[in-house]
Amino acid sequence: MKRIFSLLAIVLIFSASLFAQTEPVKQSKKFERLLNYIDAMYVDTANIAKITEVAIVKMLQELDPHSAYISADDVAKSKEQLDGSFDGIGVQFRLIQDTIVIQDVISGGPSEKVGLKSGDRIVKVDDEVVAGIKIDNSGVAKRLRGKKGTKVTVGILRQGEKDLLYFDIIRDKIPIHSVDAFYTVGDVGYVKLNKFARTTEAEMDSAFRYFTQKKVKNIILDLSDNTGGYLDQAVTLCSRFIEPNKSIVYTKGEKMPRYDYNSKEMNPELVNRTGKLVVIIDENSASASEITSGAIQDWDRGVIVGRRSFGKGLVQREMTLTDGSIVRLTIARYYTPSGRCIQKPYSSYEEYNKDLLNRYNHGEYYHKDSIKFNDSLKYNTLKYKRTVYGGGGIMPDDFVPLDTTLRSDYHLALQRKNIFFPTISEYIDKHKDELKKKYVDVEGFAKNFEVPDEFMKTMLAKAKDAKINVDSLQKATPAQEIYLKNHIKSSMASDIWGNSAFWVIFNQQDPTVKRAFEIIGDDKLYNSLLKKK
Repeated sequence: MKRIFSLLAIVLIFSASLFAQTEPVKQSKKFERLLNYIDAMYVDTANIAKITEVAIVKMLQELDPHSAYISADDVAKSKEQLDGSFDGIGVQFRLIQDTIVIQDVISGGPSEKVGLKSGDRIVKVDDEVVAGIKIDNSGVAKRLRGKKGTKVTVGILRQGEKDLLYFDIIRDKIPIHSVDAFYTVGDVGYVKLNKFARTTEAEMDSAFRYFTQKKVKNIILDLSDNTGGYLDQAVTLCSRFIEPNKSIVYTKGEKMPRYDYNSKEMNPELVNRTGKLVVIIDENSASASEITSGAIQDWDRGVIVGRRSFGKGLVQREMTLTDGSIVRLTIARYYTPSGRCIQKPYSSYEEYNKDLLNRYNHGEYYHKDSIKFNDSLKYNTLKYKRTVYGGGGIMPDDFVPLDTTLRSDYHLALQRKNIFFPTISEYIDKHKDELKKKYVDVEGFAKNFEVPDEFMKTMLAKAKDAKINVDSLQKATPAQEIYLKNHIKSSMASDIWGNSAFWVIFNQQDPTVKRAFEIIGDDKLYNSLLKKK
């Protein structure tokens, strides 16, 4: 009898637990009641669906900066950057405090060609003010997307500029490729990766097959401006450089147990685990870029060059809601093999969104000494026991300051008024066959071609026709003149031989890439950076 009563007690306790009101259940009923009151008694007709979406967005903002809500209408569009293609101006954006903020400018797209940058705020589209009007993602897409060949003018608020900057952009088919370029210089292979997409592994396979064919010994991996993407692609990329079964990253959250991601076996033709490796990062390198650079740094596998990375180390999981909308909920944090947390602090949502601006104002982009580390967050690399720091982002082994003096006012004006690239395209349309006959490949073009004086005169005439007051602009320095002509030359090469050709020439004037080649070409310098305490 005692046993029967004991079993009955257990059943009753279990049943009671099923019907007990958990905190989420209690709060959902509270919210449901409020919606019913609004629907039944509010003075005007209320859009209950819209109110609910606003509440969800605000709720997620209270959690962390990267938990996000995507409406059912925007789900397909949200995947395009990593999985598809579209017609538009070629930017990734976020809505921050009712303003369109450009997160990423898609390489090879129309916005890059006129000079838009990450961090720019779009406040006008054609003659319409779009800041402070409670615009949503679909409203942004409606204004910025459009048929290939159509024009849109955007007004941009940019840090450091007092007045709005206006850019005329011709919409185009936006290429979704993750590898911008790969080429060789001697025994060094250079590859630039702009995101970690579904196609990244296949694209990197092509690059490594080419490197194998060219007998490449050492590699420069350029992750500057790479805002991340799929975790599995980062693990595969690291596996090309790090021997199998080594920790690449692990995740852990209060409700999520630790999960380790290790390097894997790969085709020997598609790896380089013994040659010198230099990885380029900057303040826009985030998430999967930081997983990659963090693992390479922690295993002392290569030298990291550039500026401190963004500091995005929160793991999101997609969950579908009842109407097909999606919540990307943060469930864990990323940790490098040495135990460093990649994520920077985010106690204040507003301060978090100002972090890059604050770095700029504090001089971090220009002076390594402006970067302060917390001694309580010291870690050691796994092979040479070098000191590295947690607390957000990956600090490079070799710091390269940002150079904002390379583009002259005239250069910037040509881009903003959309004169730069159309003038180049017109020239190449007339001279492409002649140039291809004279220069067999991009290497010959890079070495021997000089931008003609007649082309520069044509560009100047077009600038004046577009009402650019050239005489009022500050005179370009000799270095700026060289940089402008190098940009023209690299863009011409791109129109003839494709996007990789652009980077072959453009990188010759890029301070960070030049430094990467200097390090990888000097055994003593490379080893001193890799083994310093």
